[in-house]
Amino acid sequence: MTDTIHTASGQLRGTNADIAVAEANQIQVFRGIPYAQPPVGSLRWKAPVAPAPWAGIRDATEFSRSCIQPTNIDIFVWTRGDFDTSEDCLYLNVWSNTAASKQPVMVWFHGGAHTSGQGHSEIFDGTRLAEQGIVLVTINYRLGALGFLAHPWLAEESDHSSAGNYGLLDKIAALQWVKANIEQFGGDAENVTIFGQSAGSQSVCSLMASPLAQGLFHKAIGQSAGSVGPAPQKDLKGFQRGEALVNELSVNNLNLLREKTPAQILAASQKTGWANESSIVIDGWVLPEPQVETFRAGRQAQIPLLLGSLADEGNHLFPVNEALTDQELEDYLTKLVGPASKSLAAEYAQEFDTPGKIQHAVATDLFMAFGMRRWAEYSEHFGNDTWLYFMDHVPPAFHLYWPDNPSLHLPNGSRSGGAYHSGDLAFVFGNTHRVGLDWHEDDHKLSQYMVKYWTNFARTGNPNGSDLPVWQKFNTDTYATQRLTKTPINVDGIRQSKIDILSIAQPMFENKP
Repeated sequence: MTDTIHTASGQLRGTNADIAVAEANQIQVFRGIPYAQPPVGSLRWKAPVAPAPWAGIRDATEFSRSCIQPTNIDIFVWTRGDFDTSEDCLYLNVWSNTAASKQPVMVWFHGGAHTSGQGHSEIFDGTRLAEQGIVLVTINYRLGALGFLAHPWLAEESDHSSAGNYGLLDKIAALQWVKANIEQFGGDAENVTIFGQSAGSQSVCSLMASPLAQGLFHKAIGQSAGSVGPAPQKDLKGFQRGEALVNELSVNNLNLLREKTPAQILAASQKTGWANESSIVIDGWVLPEPQVETFRAGRQAQIPLLLGSLADEGNHLFPVNEALTDQELEDYLTKLVGPASKSLAAEYAQEFDTPGKIQHAVATDLFMAFGMRRWAEYSEHFGNDTWLYFMDHVPPAFHLYWPDNPSLHLPNGSRSGGAYHSGDLAFVFGNTHRVGLDWHEDDHKLSQYMVKYWTNFARTGNPNGSDLPVWQKFNTDTYATQRLTKTPINVDGIRQSKIDILSIAQPMFENKP
């Protein structure tokens, strides 16, 4: 049993972390800590409110329920079983050696397209990171339309004329909780790193651009998704999609909208295709302008940044249009890069043999490999220490978020999915021994490297250490990139010729000659 921890809202008692791996280092875990009041009733679709204080000692030994989301999702490694969900879900979890002090803090934002996921998935267990002298915080945040619905009614009632982005506001509230309380858990409130994957990484990028989050974190890690691409050409505020969803619910005022059940809102979201576009919107308050404009102007958080992607991000994540014709591919590439279209097609034709596969590979690289390099370029341009990686080590494929049923049958074996989107998660958290199937010793070794890279960066802003292969800082002369393979090695850029052509589609600065 742990010691009692005093927070601004009251006392907590957690428990020891996994004894098998943590006993010697006194790692303790506190689960289900409220960082905001339940966003229900009149608080639905509003900025989070500080948690109410409690009397006595609150038990912090059980995770909270997950935020409202579809369950029984069946998609490749992201398949999820059935689990309890609730609107009352704004809770976080802390792993720490509470006997220590002034430890660097890492705050994790899970992925899931801002429509699914939870911070307490087994793959995110923080024991291994805490053993490296880190205080790890994972959070749940509002998802889907309950977390990101934008509608004129909501803007009208807002003091800031803002609607949407409640899930981002939840993350900001969690960081405010960290600032106020983390020293009680042995953490350093002045050394906080935010990190996330996929939608969580897009949140990291967006929080760097948000004036509301400034000063709440000091370093950032983005894994496999950013938010520095071109702004949407229409519905920037998300009102059109929001109005379609509300119309589907057949209500004529905000009070009636708040009376709808979560199940009704999920159904309306699915029927109207609400989630087919970005959940994050430009609301004028959390995000005053498109993120790319903030980064172009240098108004984002100027902090050390570590980021990257994997070799086969698009596998099973984005559909392949096998019906695409040669002419349609040519039209797509011409619209993308103009006269360079034939050069781009030739680059990808060396690997892919159909128009559909070429388009799929181009679109994937545009979003991932190029998108992460562009984010790194903005960071480096404004003088921040920046570290770029590319993981082409192929992990086994398994149900990442279904630990009781990890088996995933692939006709050509567990590693035939390539270095897939989310394949880095078990490595980063040091949990290759804890989740999944068919791991090799090379996997465990790479995980040890990655845990040290990530935690070294959180500690000092530099991932390097005396026992690690050297990671060169990113620069726009060589595009130095750490290739995460069996033994990590630094290389001068990844997919360089392809990404250089793709950069035509998205100039770094609009007026750049």
